[in-house]
Amino acid sequence: MTDVLPADPLISLRPWEAPEVTSWGRLPMNAVDRRSDALSLDGDWHFQLLPAPDAQVSDVWSSAHVPGVWTMQDTDDRPQYTNVRMPYTEFPPQSPAANPTGVYEREVDVPGEWTGRRIVLQVGAAESVLLVHVDGRPAGISKDSHLAAEFDLTDVVRPGERSVVRLTVVKWSDASHIEDQDQWWHGGVTRSVLLYATDPLHLADVSVRAGFDGELRVDCRVRDARGALPDGWYVSGELEGRLLAQDDEFDRVNVEDERVSDFLGEARIHTTVPEVRTWNAETPELYGLTVRLHRADGTVADTSQHRIGFRDVRIVGRDLLINGERVFIRGVNRHDFHPLTGRTVSYDDMRADLVLLKRFGFNAIRTSHYPNDPALYDLADELGFYVVDEADIEAHDHAHEIADDPRYLNAFVDRVSRMVLRDKNHPSVIVWSLGNESDYGANHDAAAGWVRRHDPTRPIQYEGAAKLDWAATDDCSDIACPMYAPLEDCVAHALSGRQTRPLIQCEYSHAMGNSNGTLADLWAAIESTPGLQGGFIWEFWDHGILQRVNDGRPVGRGGAGLYDNGVAAPGHRWAYGGDFGETIHDGAFIADGVVFPDRTPKPALYEHREIAAPVRIECFKHEGIVLGNHQHFRGLDWLTGEWELSLADGRTLTAPAELPDLRPGETAAVPLPFEVPRDGGEAWLTLRVTVAEDQPWAPRGTEVCVPQVRLRGPDAAEDAHVDRPVEVDGEGLLIHPLLAAAPTLSLWRAPTDNDELGGMAERWRAWGLDSLVRKVVSVREDGGRVTVEAEYAGTVGVVTHRQVFTRVEGGVRIDEQAELPEQFDDVARVGTVFETTPGLDLLEWFGQGPWESYPDRSAGAPVGHHSLPVDALFTPYLRPQESGGRHGVRQFTLSAPDATGLVVVLDEPRQISVTRYRAEDLTTAAHHDELMPRPGCVVHIDAAHRGLGTASCGPDTFPSYRIAPGIHRWSWTLRVL
Repeated sequence: MTDVLPADPLISLRPWEAPEVTSWGRLPMNAVDRRSDALSLDGDWHFQLLPAPDAQVSDVWSSAHVPGVWTMQDTDDRPQYTNVRMPYTEFPPQSPAANPTGVYEREVDVPGEWTGRRIVLQVGAAESVLLVHVDGRPAGISKDSHLAAEFDLTDVVRPGERSVVRLTVVKWSDASHIEDQDQWWHGGVTRSVLLYATDPLHLADVSVRAGFDGELRVDCRVRDARGALPDGWYVSGELEGRLLAQDDEFDRVNVEDERVSDFLGEARIHTTVPEVRTWNAETPELYGLTVRLHRADGTVADTSQHRIGFRDVRIVGRDLLINGERVFIRGVNRHDFHPLTGRTVSYDDMRADLVLLKRFGFNAIRTSHYPNDPALYDLADELGFYVVDEADIEAHDHAHEIADDPRYLNAFVDRVSRMVLRDKNHPSVIVWSLGNESDYGANHDAAAGWVRRHDPTRPIQYEGAAKLDWAATDDCSDIACPMYAPLEDCVAHALSGRQTRPLIQCEYSHAMGNSNGTLADLWAAIESTPGLQGGFIWEFWDHGILQRVNDGRPVGRGGAGLYDNGVAAPGHRWAYGGDFGETIHDGAFIADGVVFPDRTPKPALYEHREIAAPVRIECFKHEGIVLGNHQHFRGLDWLTGEWELSLADGRTLTAPAELPDLRPGETAAVPLPFEVPRDGGEAWLTLRVTVAEDQPWAPRGTEVCVPQVRLRGPDAAEDAHVDRPVEVDGEGLLIHPLLAAAPTLSLWRAPTDNDELGGMAERWRAWGLDSLVRKVVSVREDGGRVTVEAEYAGTVGVVTHRQVFTRVEGGVRIDEQAELPEQFDDVARVGTVFETTPGLDLLEWFGQGPWESYPDRSAGAPVGHHSLPVDALFTPYLRPQESGGRHGVRQFTLSAPDATGLVVVLDEPRQISVTRYRAEDLTTAAHHDELMPRPGCVVHIDAAHRGLGTASCGPDTFPSYRIAPGIHRWSWTLRVL
């Protein structure tokens, strides 16, 4: 192994504190495919971690896997999470003196057959500053943790001989100040490394423009590594077997305009494809394009393969149009993340990400907040996603200072332009984003100017500019893309007459913990308000890192199989900010995705799936059902369905469904599939829609949506009073053989992340709702009825509570009333809590389900008969909190294996939960490994339950989902099986 000498110019330059230096020796970015004739350098490299970039390399080496981050490979430099704050106090462009620096080194046998060829090293990504040496000689510098860097090694290495490649990666730098994204800080070589060879005469870049009218233009830039271009070179193309020739007219115009160079060649292929199959997210039609560079004798010097899609993107007025159609953007923000490998994500993992999103109705991705792994764009092209491609710029902590800092001007333009150059040929990319949360200044305008000149075919967005005035026409954003804007503000803007551009929120509905309330209400307004076109949920992942509890270290690459259904295996947990000993961190704010760290869907995903349903029940008429096609480009022929009729008495009827032939936007009436029985009580009709034939993202039979309509309401029923008193104890508490704790009043829930960060939990604690003191006022028996009056005292108010126990046939009816004082103007819940004896392990219910639902997040949970083990009802959000609720429940049964148990019948659809945990258990635990399940069930029946909202970062739930003071009444009947 070789050492870096103190006089090394790459070290002496201290590029980690020079924002003006974005690279040295790095080749220009391009969109040419180089996966053929390449030598992969992935695998185990010699490695050592230095305390600072100018520290001396020693003779002691360990090993590290490439691609990978050293923070997940058992080093003493652990992951650290911050959101807004930088993890150190130095101002830009300075970095801390303690600056972990990874040195990677390996020997490479350069193939002998590469003699006479151009040889290039490609480092897929390195965080945050990369210094390259080959055989002890400086080869280059690169910044931008999320884009590849290429270096020409032709004059450094010798084919047929062995060379030593050293990659020095500096963790903290001037670049860190504009990579201040809401994510874990890592260090390492995070994407693949390869060595490839080309002919000296090579394609330097290929730009494809393919319109939905079939026009195809391919612009090629050609260079020769030996110097001047040789005479007679030319390009050709092949599209699905059709040969394409170089455009002579383009060549003629270039000559006339004196745009001909000795060292940079430009050529164009231009044609029109008849009857072209257009690309969109619903039908992502792709064509195979091969571009060839020929020498004068016709032999091929270089080849580049592309999958292209014919489509147009444009803004007309306040609408973003794809192929002339106004589409709803049902998006999610996505990071490159994995719980075992941090920033490094495999192709299979990326495909699984997108397949899951597709199955739950998403059609768009914002690459928050940097260009994602290149394979993601190939997959988005193939599977069908609209992509907002975002540059690696976020100066959160020092945004105002950096936006106009001329020292960072080159970095802004460099990062944006290199993203565009890399990704411009992907049909999935429909919008360029200049970055995130970096204020707004001249540096953004400079970057936008470059993009508009280079690629006028796509709009630009930048929230930091557009947030100043959604109606502005003089900033750099073509789209108004606010974050977490209140719905009323969005609707008011769309109706104001001042709207000048599409309004598509870059972030909305923050998915932290038990969240995403009011999603259905938001989309009802979006779909009914011209000018509103959707947005991107924050975000896809909970970024929990799998951690060993005994030593606090990340598990790393060997941890496959140590988690399932969102739960870490015993002895492990999902770590969030602060769990690796950091003193500066932002806690569980990193756990804000619609999936758990292992990609298990959270219940909110089912809500989104139903909101985005391609086929919907528009209404119910006595003669039939009206169905609608809510897609933009596709008919319903790829779908099939089954009707399901659920009756309150427990019966479920099914019948095949024949979906009508509907074009996008059309509706049609279909007859009722059943003659609804006259008896049976409440009746609900569900259409279970599935994939008719295999799709690239779903096998045949995959459920797509479950639209539902109520055909008949509940029967009025009264329990027959039995003239026998109910047994209560001296405190007026019900005595029952299956209850371990009697029913009492509950106003408290284990605070959700929204409750905590939105300030509600603090207010509830100040009122004493987590520690109400019960005092019996009176216990009276009258005609077999027992009435118990009690007071529950908080720190600022008293709640009066009445329970009337009545013996009825087979059980007890409990009629309850609670009166909340005026100061309790927004509590978590009003209802009953009790605990059962052990052994009742199965819950069956008629109501919404089967997954978790709440008053403001229930559109995705159809009414029906559902059954789950009690232990499967609880949702394991990374920070324990209120979870496991089921909305709109009419009755439920808790039973033991021997069929004993209890039945609860509710006076009207109510919110319930059945778990193994009391609210105080969940409130005091920071992680799930701290929870101890109780032997029985903790049961909540709520007369009213506060909505979830998204107040951890965004609007709270709507007033209609909050709980007002005053009198609340509810009734329920408890029977024994």
